[in-house]
Amino acid sequence: MPTYDYRCDTNGRTVEVAHPMSESVRDWGDLCERADIPVGETPPDAPVEKVVSLVAARAATAPEPPGSCGSGCGCYPA
Repeated sequence: MPTYDYRCDTNGRTVEVAHPMSESVRDWGDLCERADIPVGETPPDAPVEKVVSLVAARAATAPEPPGSCGSGCGCYPA
C-alpha cells in the first residue's frame, strides 16, 4: 500500500500515512485516525494537503526503456 505525506497548515505538522490510491484524506481528524495519533489541540476539521515530493513523483512514473536516454552515451544498451 502506498504511503503519502499530508501537511496541516493550521499546526505546521506533516504526517505520513498509508492508504489505497482510491482513497483520500479529508481533514486533520481523518489523518490522525489513519495515522493512529492524537488530534491534540488542532480542530479535527482543519484542512490537510497532500505533499507531492519529487521522489514520489518519479517513483510513480514508468522507467525509461533501454536506449531512450537520448544522450548517445550508450548507458542503456539496446
